Amino acid sequence: MTIEIWSDVMCPFCYIGKRHLEKALDQFGNKESIDIIWKSFQLNPNMPESTDENVYEYLAKAKGISYDESIQMHEQVEQMAAKAGLNYQFEKASVSNSFKAHRVLHMAKRRHLGDKLKEELLHAYFMEGINMSNEDALVKLGERVGLDRSEVELALNDETFSDYVKADIQEAADIGVRGVPFFVFNRKYAISGAQPVENFIATLEKVQKESKLM
Repeated sequence: MTIEIWSDVMCPFCYIGKRHLEKALDQFGNKESIDIIWKSFQLNPNMPESTDENVYEYLAKAKGISYDESIQMHEQVEQMAAKAGLNYQFEKASVSNSFKAHRVLHMAKRRHLGDKLKEELLHAYFMEGINMSNEDALVKLGERVGLDRSEVELALNDETFSDYVKADIQEAADIGVRGVPFFVFNRKYAISGAQPVENFIATLEKVQKESKLM
């Protein structure tokens, strides 16, 4: 079984959705036979590489709401994340563009380290407040999972990796993805959003049952 996941490393629901899928796979009991492929997506491709604004200020301006309302929205997401076992630290989060991180993810996928790096990037953003456009930080994160510095630098400088990211984003548009996380099972069934663990289990069982009948 193949599960393709369109996701952004700065999407709070993507991390929650990842945890829900992982819990479903643990209960499914046949996860060794499942190939997970991470696909690039940007919630806001026009986001700056860095800014003095914190995430509360940025969201308040983007949505035309008050600073206090922005804080409340983030607190609600933190509570949702906590139920999935994630300790979000939005007060540390750095407003930045995720495109460079996606480039490095494509290098990690070449080395069969995509899932490990995806986890490191999500943790780095939501728990450590690391800027996803900072190249030195991306090198260190890549090294954490087994990439060489030279491999990360190649991903950040070779336009081939930029093309890979753009191709994923275009593919998402072609199949009608409007938001992430977006999970596609064997190119037949899809789950949109950080849905409950039970929904993932039901889809996994449906796909497995159909594959046995073929």
